Amino acid sequence: MKAFTKLFIAVCFVGNLANAQAPFNMSFDAINSIDLKENVVNATNGADYSILTTAINTKYSEIGSGLFKDKLMMVSSKKIGALGNGVDANTGQPYTDLFCIDVKKDGQLKRPLLFSRILNTKDNEGQVAFTEDEQTIYFTRSTRENSKNYQLFKADLMENSNGNWINIQRLDISSDFHSVESPFVRDNVLYFSSDKLGGLGGFDLYSAKIKEDGTLEEAINLGDKVNTDNDEKYPFLTKEGKYLYFSSKGHQTVGGFDVFASRVANGQFKSPKNLGSEFNSKSNEIAFFLTKDNQGYVTSDKDSGEGNFDIYRFYKEDIKQLIQGVVVDAETQIPLPNSEVILVDEEGREIGRQITNDKAEYDFPVVPFDAYTITVLKDGFVDNTIMFEADKGSKHTYTKNLELNPTKATIVEVEDKTIIDIENIYFDFNKWSIKQESTISLNKVVDILNGNPEMRINIYAHTDNKGTKNYNLDLSENRAAAAMKFLINKGVDANRMISHGLGETELLIDCKNDCTKAEDQINRRIEFVIIK
Repeated sequence: MKAFTKLFIAVCFVGNLANAQAPFNMSFDAINSIDLKENVVNATNGADYSILTTAINTKYSEIGSGLFKDKLMMVSSKKIGALGNGVDANTGQPYTDLFCIDVKKDGQLKRPLLFSRILNTKDNEGQVAFTEDEQTIYFTRSTRENSKNYQLFKADLMENSNGNWINIQRLDISSDFHSVESPFVRDNVLYFSSDKLGGLGGFDLYSAKIKEDGTLEEAINLGDKVNTDNDEKYPFLTKEGKYLYFSSKGHQTVGGFDVFASRVANGQFKSPKNLGSEFNSKSNEIAFFLTKDNQGYVTSDKDSGEGNFDIYRFYKEDIKQLIQGVVVDAETQIPLPNSEVILVDEEGREIGRQITNDKAEYDFPVVPFDAYTITVLKDGFVDNTIMFEADKGSKHTYTKNLELNPTKATIVEVEDKTIIDIENIYFDFNKWSIKQESTISLNKVVDILNGNPEMRINIYAHTDNKGTKNYNLDLSENRAAAAMKFLINKGVDANRMISHGLGETELLIDCKNDCTKAEDQINRRIEFVIIK
């Protein structure tokens, strides 16, 4: 093996940029694809994409296969420095080898170099995947005699070597009767595609946990949300595990293999979304993978390429969406300021929490096609929880007013008093006109008094300690009188009520001159005390 220990340095750390960057516009193919289907997917579907060619494409097949040691891996039928070793009758292309490519900061690719003479053979080399520590490779290979049937192998990187792969073994999932293709590793789980018996039809996507020795536990089909009776290949799971990207012929496509994204929530796959005709074409889009949150590579055999399959790099800009609305009383539609609105995603993570403003408005940014729970809380109202799904793929603002039903007032004993217990009554600063939202609260008092026609009450108004004592006393008397006037206008006999202004004489929180807004609000209150 010593002859190969420095091969990786010689192969993967040398190379120059062969050609200049050339931009590529997908819109022509996207427009042409409109005639292909009655139900063409949206031009954008959750993100905007800028797609560029790479400098390494040729008339031969080039297919991306992830990263290894910050270099792009490629499966290709091109031959470097040789005439080739024959043509695969099934593809009309030379048998494929593994290549590695230097990646520039902008994602552009340099000249491809053969990856490993240990792993490259005279047979067809297929897609590869590496464990997170990059010490184990999973690779696929088909023989010349049966080039459509790929088998899955693993090998280990010899410690302190530069490309010496050892312990090569064929894994038990392999068979002469089915193909195993497009492996991908994330969090010690191997994902792959296979047409083995027991699937939904064609090639299905599977997952299998990796054992300590690198072999696999029993493979699990990813299910009918992902798989169809046609072909699904090239799985890619994002680092946080939130989205599974894959290529499919079986879901609604623009044409051929299209790239889809399935949201993963609580271990379950949601219905996949086509990335849209801005990304997919009437040809085949395969081997999608991200190298950063907003950029990556995809392979396509579109007519405008160099020939057969070519590798393209893309930049991704997530579509920005917003949900907004007003919190209102369910019956009267009166806005309810100071309501608490909580947004939670479908995995139970709190995304945001807001207190509605003076107009009872709220707003949150949301992600296309994600589902959320919105909970609304307000003193004096029944908590309300609704489900919401951002079901648009383009830039959009959803409007959703949130309704609350008021609780009923109760009669309670507080220390030596019997009171009608309701939430606080709100007034504008330094004013005694009753805010619209507080009419809902005062109506609860009306209901209690109407249900108890013999009941009489004292109405006590209290202020905070801002301003002078005399000013606060006058202000509280006006506020108590305003509450009494409201009740009279609602038909309550004036002889059943007496209003009193107590100013700042009975502070619930004596915070001197250092009160918070919340403490001031607690001190500003109206009490409805039943006269015994």
